[in-house]
Amino acid sequence: MKTETERNPVVIQGGMGIAVSSWQLARAVSKTGQLGVVSGTAIDSVFLRRLQNGDPTGDLRRAAAAFPFPEIAERVLGRYFLAEAKPAAHQYPAAPKLTINPSIEALELLMLSNFAEVWLAKEGHNGIVGINYLEKIQMATPASAFGAMLAGVDYVLMGAGIPAEIPQMLNRLANHEPASLNITVAGGSMPYKSTFTPKTFSGNEMAPLKRPKFLAIISAHVLATYLARDEVTRPDGFIIEGFNAGGHNAPPRGTMILDDDNQPIFGPRDEADVDKVAKVGLPVWLAGGYSSPEKIREAIELGAVGVQIGTLFALSRETGLAPHLRDEMLRQLQEGSLVVRTDAFASPTGFPFKVVTLDKTLSTTSMYAERPRLCDLGYLRDPYEKTPGTLGYRCSAEPVHVFLKKGGTESEALGRKCLCNALMADINLGNTRGDGYSEKPLVTLGADLNGVYALLKIYPDGWSATQAIEYLMQEAPSRSSRSDESGFLPL
Repeated sequence: MKTETERNPVVIQGGMGIAVSSWQLARAVSKTGQLGVVSGTAIDSVFLRRLQNGDPTGDLRRAAAAFPFPEIAERVLGRYFLAEAKPAAHQYPAAPKLTINPSIEALELLMLSNFAEVWLAKEGHNGIVGINYLEKIQMATPASAFGAMLAGVDYVLMGAGIPAEIPQMLNRLANHEPASLNITVAGGSMPYKSTFTPKTFSGNEMAPLKRPKFLAIISAHVLATYLARDEVTRPDGFIIEGFNAGGHNAPPRGTMILDDDNQPIFGPRDEADVDKVAKVGLPVWLAGGYSSPEKIREAIELGAVGVQIGTLFALSRETGLAPHLRDEMLRQLQEGSLVVRTDAFASPTGFPFKVVTLDKTLSTTSMYAERPRLCDLGYLRDPYEKTPGTLGYRCSAEPVHVFLKKGGTESEALGRKCLCNALMADINLGNTRGDGYSEKPLVTLGADLNGVYALLKIYPDGWSATQAIEYLMQEAPSRSSRSDESGFLPL
């Protein structure tokens, strides 16, 4: 019989980045028996900035002491840790920028930061922990995943693209073998790959690592069929994410049409066929609009294992969101005045992005206009070919004239917001530039707020992640009612 930690969870806590899905949140969810997920997006910069703030709780240094390669941990701490926190008005140093051939310094920081976030989420209990990555940020993925695997991560989740290479990448990393990803290069006249070689860091003596399960986050049943047909690309399950979900959404099928509020119009063609995904024979979770006990039961009756939920946990006490942002959203929710829009242009990825309309954030026209355009973190940069074998990097949120010089177009730059810096500000790690400008936040939530309103009636002063799980699991079937030991209904 499988142990509880080997069973599939009913609830997956969404991997909300940057660091909104904190290790504290993931650990709280994991301790309930469900899947707690940390965000791996830009975690190297998060780790660096926490070290610059003095690591007041000592958690990061405690995690670093457990890293299996102590000389790497010592080098990273030596580069970035400040015993006395950086003055608030001073600028954070930049993490090494991602390129197709990351520097040793970049790889060491990626490995240690991912290790630390997972290690802290798993500390002190036997629950399962996952990590979420964006397929878009390809150049960070192999080293990041290896660091998470060194900490024993149980699941890797990935969306915002076609993650066909991830299953084999995880297989190779588990055996300390070189792992490559094909890199999408605009105007590329030849194939480009980014290769990470674990033995450069682990040597030849280390035992194989546990290979985590891989869940592909998709919005179309066609992609599920494509990925599942070959064992090389086949994930261990799918999360079907609808257009109500927070963060990035898949664009509408066909030509994008905007409504009177400049939001994309989604229709029946944009809804995945759950039956067709189920027929591929892998576990399925539904996401985007499943934030209540009734919706969980509905998902299970459709043949899903369970659901993925973000917004309830983004507003919980363990969230990584800055307290003033969480409190303001809860206040507006109490009043019934909170507005969540789907911004067709905000994200440099070109994907629609859910945005909460809040004063003093980049959701307002005035705050957006005041921000001088700058791309200094660079996680969403696209590589482009200058000449065969030589690459440059551009971001549609950087200064327009710079973007145009690199081959971008004005239409691609229209309305783009710097998500990297804004999401850092969401978690109280925003930068203050040398010119005195302080980065402003931009908050995302899902459009489905029914579960939030229900929890507010029970907990008007806010709730913990444990209380959110207790609410969600009220109507979920018990393990004994399921038909096999795998922990999910047959599909």
